[in-house]
Amino acid sequence: MSPVVDATSPDSREDAITTTADAVRAGEVVVIPTDTVYGIGCDAFSAEAVQAVLDAKGRGRDMPPPVLVPDQRTLDGLARDVPAWVRDLVEAEWPGPLTVVVHAQPSLHWDLGETRGTVALRMPDDELALAVLAEVGPMAVTSANRTGEPPARTAVEAASQLGASVAVYLDGGPRPSGEPSTIVDCTGDEPVILRSGALPASRVRQVFADAQPAEPPPPSASVDDTSTTHLDTSDIDSDTAESEGPTR
Repeated sequence: MSPVVDATSPDSREDAITTTADAVRAGEVVVIPTDTVYGIGCDAFSAEAVQAVLDAKGRGRDMPPPVLVPDQRTLDGLARDVPAWVRDLVEAEWPGPLTVVVHAQPSLHWDLGETRGTVALRMPDDELALAVLAEVGPMAVTSANRTGEPPARTAVEAASQLGASVAVYLDGGPRPSGEPSTIVDCTGDEPVILRSGALPASRVRQVFADAQPAEPPPPSASVDDTSTTHLDTSDIDSDTAESEGPTR
């Protein structure tokens, strides 16, 4: 049985994080808690470890794992041609249950599977996950379960499904919701929801709408001072008229 390291106690937390990070650096597969469910993952730049993650889940290369990142700055290191509205979405919702699919930097030396030049990125809102990520950098992480089985909400549930295929199970206690992240395809001109999850789709659409440029005001009507026809403004409240701006 692979070790389950307890991070629920302040006395064991740092040792548990170190043990997990050391395993990732060694090219091993680990299970970590996130803000949604438990995830099975590894160093994103180790092709052998990524394949081991896919094998543990019973998943093919046609379903590449997302990549968890320690901070928003990592977005620019892993993605290219990121639209302004995607940056707004990330700034508003990271860390949190939002996974964005973006164009990957072509210079990256990794093999996540059949990505077709894209990568799914997320920054989890979980202190333990972020602590491990801060130690090891980007990790390829997907839900800690066999394909077709329910995602694990505890380290014990993950271990019952994945067993010895995982080197270390980082136990951060039960996950509160068990609902996965919302996955948004951001490679086009507007967002496309690929998977509904903990972040409402309406929130994604609202951030996208807010990022769009305001429509220009309609052209002002010209008034000929010499004309005998004049606009009657006697029934217009002047304070209201002056304060109104272009409709957004």
